Amino acid sequence: MTVRLGLMFAGQGAQFPGMGKDLVEASSEAKAVFDEADQVLGYSLSQLCFNGSAEELTACAVCQPAIFTMSLAALAALKARFPFEPAACGGLSLGEFSAMVAAGVLTFSDGLRLIAERGRLMDQACRQNQGGMAAVIGGEPAVIEAAAAEADIDVANYNCPGQIVISGELPKLRRAVAALAEKGLRVVELQVAGAYHSRVMAAAAAAFQAPLAATPFASPRCPVTQNVLGDFAPSEPEAIRQNLRRQITGSVRWEKCARAIMTRADRLVELGPGNVLTGLMRKIDRSVPVSTIGSIQGIEAFVAAMQA
Repeated sequence: MTVRLGLMFAGQGAQFPGMGKDLVEASSEAKAVFDEADQVLGYSLSQLCFNGSAEELTACAVCQPAIFTMSLAALAALKARFPFEPAACGGLSLGEFSAMVAAGVLTFSDGLRLIAERGRLMDQACRQNQGGMAAVIGGEPAVIEAAAAEADIDVANYNCPGQIVISGELPKLRRAVAALAEKGLRVVELQVAGAYHSRVMAAAAAAFQAPLAATPFASPRCPVTQNVLGDFAPSEPEAIRQNLRRQITGSVRWEKCARAIMTRADRLVELGPGNVLTGLMRKIDRSVPVSTIGSIQGIEAFVAAMQA
């Protein structure tokens, strides 16, 4: 029986120094992806990934293209060892762009240019506004949403059962954190540069409209989720564009996206640095098999599991 594979692509925060180096050393297909990225961007993203510091990889303008490129290099290396077509795709925040490439909506080079501009615009918005984010562990969504509304901030992520992230201007965020803590909830401020997926990013979303409009989009070759929908994207390229713009300020409904992918797949594969999405899947549905592929070892383990 053919196993239907659903792909999940990593989001911002998963980056680490040295990511992708072993893939490039072992896979000519992965190396070709990094070489193309260096050519498109006009600087050596590969050297930043392989030899840069954690600090250098943290800024949106660098980490977004870096994670995007590393994720698709991992996919290229995997397909060289185990040819397949995905049954469904999705990604967390910037990972949604990686998923769009995997689903045939964007070419790699066009997706990379968009991600580089998205990162630049979001960095700019971070410098203009002092914002932050906090993870709320446990608690009912309605309670968290009410506290966010009362503090005049936004819900950024619905990651999995028991994990919601709030986002907004720092003084308002801390009011919400205090209010939720008073209700007995555990709230952890995140070490991020700004208030992503909130109204604080409105200027970045507005400015992103022009590059989106100038970029060719195609209808998906396989179902691909969009974060603001919490469901599969429509087939119309213009609707996909608008959802990508809205995603910058909108809530990432990752739990719903993951559940949608699960309806089309027998096994999930996380591509990119780290294993954040694999961890979230354990809280969404532990019964679903998940493979984490961010290294050659991960690819070898996956191929062995599929051939067993």
